[in-house]
Amino acid sequence: MRRGELYRVHWPDGDAKRDRVYLVVSREEFLQRVFSSVVCVPVYSRAIGLSTEVPVGPMEGLKHESVLRCDVLTSVGRHVLTQYVGFISSEKMRAVNRAMASALDIDGRDLR
Repeated sequence: MRRGELYRVHWPDGDAKRDRVYLVVSREEFLQRVFSSVVCVPVYSRAIGLSTEVPVGPMEGLKHESVLRCDVLTSVGRHVLTQYVGFISSEKMRAVNRAMASALDIDGRDLR
C-alpha cells in the first residue's frame, strides 16, 4: 500500500453507499509501520463546488468523473483496503496536498 493509491471498499462503515473508493494519503513512513488503519480521502461521484474538491476519473482508474473531497479525511482499516483501483499522478497528489491544507486551514507560514 502506497500514498496516492485508490482502493474500493465494500460497505464502508458509516456510509450509505454500497461501495466507496478511497485515496490513501497517510505519509509513506506511517504506511511502512504495522498500524491497523490509514488516513484516506473519499471519492464522491458528484462535486458540490467546494474549493477542497479535486477532480479524478478514468485516468486514475475510476469508472466515471468524480471528486476527492479533501474536507472529509477519514481513518480506514487496512483490512478493507484490498480492492486496488488505481493511483493518482504526482501533479494530482500536489493538488490533494493543497486541498487538504486548505481544508485544515493550514497556511505555509503557520509551519515556520
